[in-house]
Amino acid sequence: MIESLLVANRGEIARRIIRTAKRLGIRAIAVHSEADADLPFVVEADEAVCVGPANPALSYRNVEAILAAAESTGAQAIHPGYGFLSENADFARTVQARGLVWVGPGADAITAMGDKINARNLMAAAGVPVAPGTTEPATDLDAAVAAATEIGYPVMVKAAAGGGGMGMAVAADEAALRTEYDKVRAFAERMFGDGSVLIERYFPRVRHVEVQILGLADGRVVALGERECSVQRRNQKLVEESPSPAVSPELRARFLAAAVRAGEAVGYRNAGTVECLLDPATQEFFFLEMNTRLQVEHPVTELVYGVDLVEEQLRVAAGLPPTFDPDALTPRGHAIELRINAEDPKRFLPGPGVIGTWVEPTGEGVRVDSGYVAGNTVTPFYDSLLAKLVVTGADRAEAIERARTAVAGFAVAGPKNNLPFFAELLTNGEFVSGDYDTGIVGRMR
Repeated sequence: MIESLLVANRGEIARRIIRTAKRLGIRAIAVHSEADADLPFVVEADEAVCVGPANPALSYRNVEAILAAAESTGAQAIHPGYGFLSENADFARTVQARGLVWVGPGADAITAMGDKINARNLMAAAGVPVAPGTTEPATDLDAAVAAATEIGYPVMVKAAAGGGGMGMAVAADEAALRTEYDKVRAFAERMFGDGSVLIERYFPRVRHVEVQILGLADGRVVALGERECSVQRRNQKLVEESPSPAVSPELRARFLAAAVRAGEAVGYRNAGTVECLLDPATQEFFFLEMNTRLQVEHPVTELVYGVDLVEEQLRVAAGLPPTFDPDALTPRGHAIELRINAEDPKRFLPGPGVIGTWVEPTGEGVRVDSGYVAGNTVTPFYDSLLAKLVVTGADRAEAIERARTAVAGFAVAGPKNNLPFFAELLTNGEFVSGDYDTGIVGRMR
């Protein structure tokens, strides 16, 4: 097993990775910006190195500063968490070139899946269903209009190099496409350094379902069930649950088989997620993208399958077999994750500030993965995620009831937070029924 691990991330996920590393007897090394010096992940690490100012480009995305920290602390491996450098193929290659262990998929897999058009084409060739869309970038507005006419409106205009729900817009007709194309292209160039645009069929009523895969050290790819991620704002997830209330045993088998094929098509190793869109009317699903990293919502899979995905990541990176029998994976119960963000519960706009009160709920079936404690400052420099409230129950009804109690018992004062939204959602008839889609938040507002 790896003996020392540098966590190239911050907040909740850094704290989460450090917790597993220390349980396994691995020396945990944190890197942090000047703004994060007093956060729990820094305090809880065995060693911590400041890698720059608050600006993430000068700290958490500063490759040379992070590698220098690894060298100065004698780190054997680097875990990138999610966001920042986690899906940067050049960083992965550089880590390995410096003689360090990269806790993630190979750089070639990251590259292959990083471009949405290339990923769609690879998946189609592997027999994974893909939605109607372009097989090459729409290089100009005329090409985008021609593609949309062939595909049929409405269409989704997407940054080919995008991710995390960013760089996307819906065009209901040609006039809207002419407006949105230039916006998405400019955003893509600014955010991702790549202005390539993909045109894809847009489904007005759709569910977002994803499959957790794990590429093992022996070359096998296994699927650890699906997660429902349809509660979203601005195409970004707020709630995830497993198993999905929309997926029958027959559909689940098709989902998992397609996800394994997707992983095998790129020789995938380590943890990854195959994201799909599900048409609830026809029960057809289509490949959306593959996230070549650990997901924010990984705890729901951990709780349903009884595994520690961070530990499994470390074992794969070290060339070790998994702790579980890949041929005898058995899900138990139901898990729901709520993303507690520093944002107002109506318009979901960021609301940073000093945390005056922070009281986490406890009780049977309640887990809180948090990045902060009372007295910490939530700054405007990073993602607004404060914590992940994850609940389990014998079934979905029990999980929802425990979630209601946990939300009521979660006290946060100082920064704005979206706990009131979750209190509303957990009593919403559409959500409680399980028959909801990606438009549910809009209908609540």
